Amino acid sequence: MKNLSNYIIINKKVLFRADLNVPVVDGVITDTSRILAIKSSIKNLVSSENKIFIIAHFGRPKGEVLEKYSLKFILSSLREILEIKKIHFLENLYKENINKKVNDMQYGEVCLIENIRFQKGEQKIDLNFAKNISSLFDVYVNDAFSASHRNHSSITGFAKYMPAVAGNNLIQEIKNINSFLENSKKPNIAIIGGSKISTKIKLLNNLVKQFDCIVLGGAMANTFLLSNNIDIGKSLVEKELVDEATIIQNKANQYNCKLILPTDVVCGKSFEDKNPLKININEITSNVMILDLGKRTTELINKEIKNSRMVLWNGPVGAFEYKPYDKATTEIALCIKENTKKLNIYSVVGGGDTISSIKNADAEDGFDYISNAGGAFLEWLEGNESPGVIALKENNFT
Repeated sequence: MKNLSNYIIINKKVLFRADLNVPVVDGVITDTSRILAIKSSIKNLVSSENKIFIIAHFGRPKGEVLEKYSLKFILSSLREILEIKKIHFLENLYKENINKKVNDMQYGEVCLIENIRFQKGEQKIDLNFAKNISSLFDVYVNDAFSASHRNHSSITGFAKYMPAVAGNNLIQEIKNINSFLENSKKPNIAIIGGSKISTKIKLLNNLVKQFDCIVLGGAMANTFLLSNNIDIGKSLVEKELVDEATIIQNKANQYNCKLILPTDVVCGKSFEDKNPLKININEITSNVMILDLGKRTTELINKEIKNSRMVLWNGPVGAFEYKPYDKATTEIALCIKENTKKLNIYSVVGGGDTISSIKNADAEDGFDYISNAGGAFLEWLEGNESPGVIALKENNFT
């Protein structure tokens, strides 16, 4: 696979795919990890005197031009983090505008292109669109591993029509996740949370074969509790997947994988309820919802972590965005931070919400590797190469 270490790019017009779908609260970027991730590649291309055009998405405008999804807001952060005084901005991908901007720019300069998902041809995999845009550039660089599980024009389409190269961050992500998978140390534990079991069925079916212990938290654990005939009140649940939860539990028994489900929980009448109930799972009433793991369950998880040699984490175990329902996630993050080096535990975490929760706990320096990817991270753990990575590997342009 061509990458920035083995493929020379000098004085070229570079179409650079980044993932700038950063978390924003009240107009403020709360995590700049995805901007930092592309810094190495951008500096490499700038120093080689290229004209770099960054394409990225933000939100889900579905082919419509919507001001609330404009990427203009990110320009100041890009300039600061990438340490570039001037970054051009291109409002659209009209051929005449691209050519004009190319002529306006000096070699070694950078231009951010407006949200690629404003283009109807992006998510529809319009190859005519991809071909037309590709004809205006010399090289395509994909440094957006976290978006490479999407079969979109900017991920797989451009690579069909010009030399396609992997960015430094994409290479780093693959290297670290593969290292985790290929150098498994036993005993190991996987902590899987988040809101939906539907997005993690295949993952869980694979993990029960590979891990000694799996923790199930977040709203997805509710589906497992319901499958065990436990009343979960008005908690978020995917009732249509109750049978799937039973199958996964049976498979875990078959492979001697210990599944940890909540035995005590923290409930509220809503996410905004500031008077939580700390109860056992058999005490849940119809007017409350499960919003966090209880103290006893959290202590059990932390005990298992300390007895493990490897930890994989994807998905917060509670509604961490709403205090006081962040306690279990925070305590688990701090446990990993405190014991990773002390007990020689190798720890890997992936997924935007998980990273945010770890940063809230001020625990990110306690993990061996933090992946910026969510869906792509899961797909790789399932044993599937991302479409974007496959497109790079199959690229035959020189």
